Amino acid sequence: MTPADVFIDFFERILENGEAAVDGLTDDQLAHRPTPDANSVAWLVWHAARVQDAQVAHLAGSDEVWLTDGWCERFGLDLDPHEHGYGHTSEQVGKVRASAELLAAYLRAAHEATVAYLRTVTEADLDDVVDTHWDPPVTRGVRLVSIVDDDAQHVGQAAYLRGLLPS
Repeated sequence: MTPADVFIDFFERILENGEAAVDGLTDDQLAHRPTPDANSVAWLVWHAARVQDAQVAHLAGSDEVWLTDGWCERFGLDLDPHEHGYGHTSEQVGKVRASAELLAAYLRAAHEATVAYLRTVTEADLDDVVDTHWDPPVTRGVRLVSIVDDDAQHVGQAAYLRGLLPS
């Protein structure tokens, strides 16, 4: 198994868990927030997909599928098209409303772009420095681990919130 295969397996799990978190939920259930300032299932899965899409596109030197494949227009969110949720206020979190089908489809599109990119990554590529704004500088491998970690936490939070939904 190559390092790229390991990353692909990680991202497969994020996709499966994200799809499971939204499967069968209504728009209102997806938008439910257990407290006024909490995240919703919809926001968490959207954010996980956006982070993966934006950060992997940056690594690949390509455009985000959010922008190039019409996902931004399909979602129709009242947010800047380049936002992916970092630092969102409670009001901005509340603006992320979408169907389970749309959320799962965008997560799948981001996943497919990620897998296509990972199939081009060699073991040596993982040591390339991609961000010098940190000490130590961030390598491609470390950035991929960071994306996986962030996404896994967010889809886990979405699954937890699903369990808290009122009957």
